[in-house]
Amino acid sequence: MGSVGLTLPWEHKLSPAERNGERRVEPFQEKVEIVGVSEEAPQDAGVAAACLSGNLQGYERLYRWQGTRMKNLARNLLGSQADAEDAVQETFLKIQRSISGFRGQSSFVTWTFRILVNTCHDLRRSRVRRKEQVNEDVDALAPRMELRAPGAHPSLRMALERALERLTAHQRDVFLLYEVEGFRHAEIAGMLEISETASKNTLFQAKKNLRAMLEPPRSFATGGPQ
Repeated sequence: MGSVGLTLPWEHKLSPAERNGERRVEPFQEKVEIVGVSEEAPQDAGVAAACLSGNLQGYERLYRWQGTRMKNLARNLLGSQADAEDAVQETFLKIQRSISGFRGQSSFVTWTFRILVNTCHDLRRSRVRRKEQVNEDVDALAPRMELRAPGAHPSLRMALERALERLTAHQRDVFLLYEVEGFRHAEIAGMLEISETASKNTLFQAKKNLRAMLEPPRSFATGGPQ
């Protein structure tokens, strides 16, 4: 009996040979660039200038522009809408306190999301120390996300969410930023303060680990002994 294949959401455009690792490729070539350099750079610069000048309307513009995206990422990292709201609120307070340190070496959005990711990690560590989640249902801890790949089956999405919790924090961050939030590797590198190559390699390793966790056992996939 032939092998039963498992196609993960981010692999729907890959050939069988590519999925088997015969050629390393970058999936989702059709990915929509949410923060396009040519279109968004003027807005990024304008919001940054307003915030640097102490204009509160600059922070309001930043929230209207990126607030929903920030809350989505925070919810995926923390697994809770309430925690996500707290993280975004704390991030904006940190931005206001440290705005003078923004030097424009990256986009203002990249700088903002770097603060958000660090804030989420701080909240996670604090939550673990306080043991707030001891009696919480394990399923409630799983990130709630909407995969960009169309047609992802609910059961596969649930399995993927559970598998993500087993990745290292670094692999999970890169995977969520790229596959869920749609950032480019250059942007992720700025947020996590790593090289673009490291971001690509981390994503590749994250996907490899996820596939190992989600692939059916070989005895099941091959139909067992005949």
